[in-house]
Amino acid sequence: MAQSVQQALSGLCELNLAGLRDLADLSFNRLSSCAPSLERLSLAYCHLTFELGPARGSISPQDSSPSQFSFCNLLRLVQEWAGRLRALDLSGTGLPPEALQALGQVAGLQLQELSLHSCRDLSTEAVATLCFQQPGLTSLDLSGCSELTDGALLAVSRGLRRLSLGKLQRLTDAGCTALGGLQELQSLDMAECCLVRGRELAQALGSMHGAPSQLASLSLAHCSSLKSRPELEHQASGTKDACPEPQGPSLLMLRALQELDLTACSKLTDASLAKVLQFPQLRQLSLSLLPEFTDNGLVAVARGCPSLEHLALSHCSRLSDKGWAQAASSWPRLQHLNLSSCSQLIEQTLDAIGQACRQLRVLDVATCPGINMAAVRRFQAQLPQVSCVQSRFVGGADLTLTL
Repeated sequence: MAQSVQQALSGLCELNLAGLRDLADLSFNRLSSCAPSLERLSLAYCHLTFELGPARGSISPQDSSPSQFSFCNLLRLVQEWAGRLRALDLSGTGLPPEALQALGQVAGLQLQELSLHSCRDLSTEAVATLCFQQPGLTSLDLSGCSELTDGALLAVSRGLRRLSLGKLQRLTDAGCTALGGLQELQSLDMAECCLVRGRELAQALGSMHGAPSQLASLSLAHCSSLKSRPELEHQASGTKDACPEPQGPSLLMLRALQELDLTACSKLTDASLAKVLQFPQLRQLSLSLLPEFTDNGLVAVARGCPSLEHLALSHCSRLSDKGWAQAASSWPRLQHLNLSSCSQLIEQTLDAIGQACRQLRVLDVATCPGINMAAVRRFQAQLPQVSCVQSRFVGGADLTLTL
C-alpha cells in the first residue's frame, strides 16, 4: 500500500495538514515519506510539542511518537527537505523563539514563504535573527505575533513581496520607516496596528525614490490612530485648480495600487479621503465604518477611483440618496457593493445604482431601514444578472420567513 501511495503522490508539491490537532509523528512521517517532491507544507494550528534543550532536533525515525507531534521530529524532516522546501506555515502552533532560531539555521534551507500568524510567544530578536538566516524570503506573515516591536520590521528581508503585520499593537510609526526599503513589496497588511498614525507610513511608501512602487494591495483596516496630515486636508478643501500631483511623499505615488482597505479608520474625513483616494487603477476599496464619511466624500472617491469593482461602505450612516445620484455613474465596472446598515439610503438609491452599475453581481443592503422589499424586487428585475442580494431586515423587518 505504501508503494502505491508513494507512486500516486510522487509529483505532490504542496501538502496542507492545517488544523489536524491529533496529528502525530508516526502518521506525519508515513505521509510525508510518500511525497518526495514536497515544496510547500502547512501545519497551521496543528498541536506541536516543544522539548527544547541540548538534544533538540536529534530525534531519529525510530523514536517517532504514535500519539504526539513533536517539533524535534519536524525539524529532522526539514533538515532532510532543506534543498527543496520553499514554503512553510506554522501559524498558531505556539512556536517559541528558540524553535524559530533552530528552524532558521537549518543548513541548506532557503525558504521563500513563511507564515507565523498568531505565534504569540515569538520575540523581536527571534524574528530579526530568522530574517538574517533566511534572506531569500519573499512572503512573511507575522500577524498576531503580539510581542513583536518595531525592531522586527526593521530587520525584514529587503526582497519581500508580501508582508502581513496585522494586530501588531506594539508597532509604531518608527517601525514604518523600514517599509521604504522594500522596493519589491506588492502586498502589505497592517490591519489593527492601533499605534500607527500614518505620517511615517506615507513617507516610507510614497517617497519618490526607494518606495515600493509595485504595491498592489494595502490594508490599514481598524488602524484607529490613522489620520491624514492637516496640510493635506487644507489642500483638499482649497481651490479647484490645486495641483493634483503629490507634493513630496504621498500615498498617491502608489500608482499600481489595486486593493485598499481603510475599514474603521475613524479619524479619516471627507477632505483627507478626497486628497488621498486618487487611484485610477484601484479595483477594490473598503471604507466601511467611517463615521465622518458623507456624500461629498463619496462623490470625490467616485471621481478619483473610477475603476472600482468591489466597494464596501457598510455602516456609513451619513451617506444618502443625494450622494449616490452623483456617484453611481462613475462606477460602470462595479460588481460587488456592500451598503449594509447605511441608515439614510432609500429606494431611489437602488434605482440610481441599477441604472448606472450594469455589471453588478452582488449587493448587500441588509438592515437598511429606508429600503423596502418592493425596491429590492424592482432592482432585481432591472438587473437579472445579480446573483446575490442580501436584504435581511430591510425596512426594519425580519424578512427571513417571507423570503
